[in-house]
Amino acid sequence: MTELARLKFYATQPHACSYLPRETATTLFLDPSQPMDSTLYAELSELGFRRSGDHLYRPHCQQCQACIPARIPVDLFCPTRGQQRIVRRNQDLKVTRQRPHLCDEYYALYERYINARHADGDMYPPNPDQFESFLVRDLPFAWFYEFRLEQQLVALAVCDVMPNGLSAVYTFFDPELDKRSLGRYAVLWQIAECQRLNLASLYLGYWIKDCRKMSYKREYRPLEVYVQQRWALMT
Repeated sequence: MTELARLKFYATQPHACSYLPRETATTLFLDPSQPMDSTLYAELSELGFRRSGDHLYRPHCQQCQACIPARIPVDLFCPTRGQQRIVRRNQDLKVTRQRPHLCDEYYALYERYINARHADGDMYPPNPDQFESFLVRDLPFAWFYEFRLEQQLVALAVCDVMPNGLSAVYTFFDPELDKRSLGRYAVLWQIAECQRLNLASLYLGYWIKDCRKMSYKREYRPLEVYVQQRWALMT
């Protein structure tokens, strides 16, 4: 176990919130000089931290506590009929694991996804440097999971493998294949992968009640949230 009390953390200056308009955000992040391994990552994930690029971070806003860490306890997960249909609809996809890297095929899919789904967000317009700094890190626990229909790449899930679970870092997919519900399927696949690896939880990052783009996380039940310094099932 890491002596967490010895770790150094830094807070950013207040900046515009990426999720809630007119709100100001502050982020707490681990000292970048601290070596990041899966054990430390797992311990901080239990305290609501998340990874972006080379940084482990957690919201640290003084006036707002809207960002709530969320995870799925996979042994308790019970898929709905709709989720079962999504799994059946995508049984023809093949999933393979790759080391994180930037290539033309990945970036082309990422660019199409951002342009179609997030043109109103702070990741628009996309560029290769952004892709690389956000998703391509040489970390032993970080992986790319390719979802292919025959030879066609239709989705890519960036996922971290920790001792206590998987962390769903980011997923992008073909925006023209709406009927497949590829974003939801990627979550369902990662739940099944947690179960296969005998890992306790799938970490989904932050849930924000008033953010429409976060609403899908409540579809996975039961959902645990980190409030008042402990994990509890959302009612």
